[in-house]
Amino acid sequence: MITITLRYFASLREQVGRSKETFTFSHTLSVVDVWQHANSMPLPENTLIAVNMEYVDKLYCVCDGDEVAFFPPVTGG
Repeated sequence: MITITLRYFASLREQVGRSKETFTFSHTLSVVDVWQHANSMPLPENTLIAVNMEYVDKLYCVCDGDEVAFFPPVTGG
């Protein structure tokens, strides 16, 4: 079994309505697969993703105990 903690920040936290949740899976999944399992909306384009505080791409495969964080794209001027 693989247990993953998901964390959502800033506007993504507001969109999904929660800041943190934990899921258990029977097999390895990519970050985008984990998002799709946890959320009814598609992963917003340009979302920044970190696994255990290191940025990864959406195809990165998570492992047991990983913390996956989703950040909206940084904007500003």
